[in-house]
Amino acid sequence: MKVLELLDEIEEIVDTSTGFPLTGKIMVDAQEILEIIKEIRIELPDEIQQAQWIKNERQRILDEAKREYETVLRDAQKQAEALIENDDIIVKAKIRADEIMRMAESNVKHLKMSTFDYIDSLLFNFQDKIDQMNAQYFGDMFNNLEKTFESINSTLMNNRNEIKEMAYKTKMESGD
Repeated sequence: MKVLELLDEIEEIVDTSTGFPLTGKIMVDAQEILEIIKEIRIELPDEIQQAQWIKNERQRILDEAKREYETVLRDAQKQAEALIENDDIIVKAKIRADEIMRMAESNVKHLKMSTFDYIDSLLFNFQDKIDQMNAQYFGDMFNNLEKTFESINSTLMNNRNEIKEMAYKTKMESGD
């Protein structure tokens, strides 16, 4: 794998670099290290690029659910208004509108919950892959890269918590 070779190259540079006496510090060619890091970024698996896709997909699904909910709501309101010609029709219209609202809210809730589960699953799998990559590719020598993965994991966990909180609020809104 190209990434491992690049990491070996960085390790070789560090091992062969001139050290400063009594400091434990070394002098390396920053341009050479940055060039290798650039190559590592190019070689990293697609999972990192999928994080942006997951974020965009989550928002798209939530927006779509909201549009569907609003469409159903508008349709229900139009139907209710059209039936206001006499008392019997008004009662039936209210019952039907309430039924449509319950169905719409149930459908939206189900869609939201399914979306939250799907996104949580994607985030969990991505988080697991990040942990695997962290364990496999980056040791103590790459603390800065490890901090980046921890930040990504933290963001993913925050996103998962946000999704769970949104799911909980959605659940609470319907009284289930």
